[in-house]
Amino acid sequence: MKHYLTTIDWTREELEEILQDANALAVAPIRDDLKNKAVALLFFNSSLRTRTSFEIGVQQLGGHVVSLSPGKDAWPIEFDSGVEMLGEAEENIVEAARVLGRFVDMIGVRAFPNKGDWAKDRENRVIKAFAEHAGVPIVNMETIEHPCQELAMIKALKDRHGTLDGKKFVLTWTYHPKPLNTAVANSALMIAAKFGMDVTLLCPTEDYLLDQRYMQVAEQSASANGRSITVTHDIDAAYTGADAVYAKSWGALPFHGQPSTQSAMNDQYKHFIVNQEKMDKTNGATFSHCLPLRRNVKATDQVMDADYCIAIEEAENRLHVQKALLARLIREN
Repeated sequence: MKHYLTTIDWTREELEEILQDANALAVAPIRDDLKNKAVALLFFNSSLRTRTSFEIGVQQLGGHVVSLSPGKDAWPIEFDSGVEMLGEAEENIVEAARVLGRFVDMIGVRAFPNKGDWAKDRENRVIKAFAEHAGVPIVNMETIEHPCQELAMIKALKDRHGTLDGKKFVLTWTYHPKPLNTAVANSALMIAAKFGMDVTLLCPTEDYLLDQRYMQVAEQSASANGRSITVTHDIDAAYTGADAVYAKSWGALPFHGQPSTQSAMNDQYKHFIVNQEKMDKTNGATFSHCLPLRRNVKATDQVMDADYCIAIEEAENRLHVQKALLARLIREN
């Protein structure tokens, strides 16, 4: 069974093929790849771009979509095995996934870490449980990775820059009053390295380094492409000569599950905001962010409204790349 849980499992060549099909779908959006097929989308967390783009995408490919929010319009689900289910959950993932898999041809899952114990959250057990039990292809709509955002980002960069090999990509931490999921940062780091960019990770301190699993994957991809991964806490050094700047807020993993401590830490680093002064140090870089973005907190109005900002293009690309991905999965399974 071929799933799309992480881009780690997909080669650059396979992802390039999806991007090529996404380009075609951007021009001619209506096809019948999912004719007489049904797709279930499970949202354990709220969504704007993800839900809209997936629902419209399935419809434009001729399929039928069912969106569910477990605990709201579907039964709460238990993911642990061997437990006496006396809590809120009404059914176990084993039954929920198996039954859903009998109804539909593909399942998308959006389930953020619960911000408790990172050693447990990094296991990504919710989406892996669906992949184990459902018997149909599973698509990651964001967990501790965001592989659909990866494709949208890399398409936006390729559309603006052309070839990406050898370009300097800066992934910069930005301030947010709350500690956020590391998913987009993990994914941006990995996909930029996979597509041959020299990647600089800019963050306030070592506490904000990403999980070593993703650091190592990115380093392996960079090495295979003859490129590099650089970690720095020096803002000027990071921005200087950059071809692309990508901003995201994320929490410090050593303090995962401690929101008040993390918020106090974040408050020290408001100066990481992306502004025109920093962008002037670059090599005429593009700027992007996955959205939603708090203006004048993460990036200034001037940056967001500049011609070099490709955040809207990246958001639109979610529709095109996801359709290409769904078409590929239904064809190969």
